[in-house]
Amino acid sequence: MSFADKIIVPLDVSTEEAAIALLDKLPQVTFWKVGLELFVATGPTILKHLKDRQKKIFLDLKFHDIPNTVASACRSASQYGVNLLTLHATAGKNALKAATQAIAQSSSPPQLLAITLLTSLNSRDLAFDLKVPLELPEYALQMALLAKDSGINGAVCSPQEVAQLRQVCGKDFVLVCPGVRPTWANAGDQQRVMTPKQALNAGADYLVIGRPITMADDPVMAWNRIIDEVTS
Repeated sequence: MSFADKIIVPLDVSTEEAAIALLDKLPQVTFWKVGLELFVATGPTILKHLKDRQKKIFLDLKFHDIPNTVASACRSASQYGVNLLTLHATAGKNALKAATQAIAQSSSPPQLLAITLLTSLNSRDLAFDLKVPLELPEYALQMALLAKDSGINGAVCSPQEVAQLRQVCGKDFVLVCPGVRPTWANAGDQQRVMTPKQALNAGADYLVIGRPITMADDPVMAWNRIIDEVTS
């Protein structure tokens, strides 16, 4: 797999028209993320556009509910033929296990990824706002291990935790890292960031890189600049 195939670009726009315009600007992107904003706006229509263009799809809906609801949502989402699908590890072991069982009969089940801790949160948020008495790296690891023990295929984590998760969870556990910013980009609301090269060297399988590409004056130039930064 080439480095370019490891970059997932978010379609973080609010209309079908804006999404298609972005797809047209960046035909070289093979893997796209559809999150809550776009999916709520368009429903599965945007997924059909991506499938028609033979793109891989990361459906990032972050399900978090009681086990029966999570299972039903995963079962429904698996019918779209997406590659990756997210749910929160904090939904608990019963919900995680129910999700894996729900997609087992799908003709093309997605790989399920558990959210460990949103990359917009930092250690202070974890301790003071969420009242979690663990250090952030330990908490992320515990969420990943909970997911793995429940049959989930992988986890979403910040690149700052990925080395530890790779070492403990093994080479077959899929690790996807948002919060990745090239050296020339602003971190924005991401709290726990690394450069693409650092994240890959730490053990990430896929990198989610959004605004440095999609909000650039020239998205194609930004894409090429990221590829050059990693491969040089």
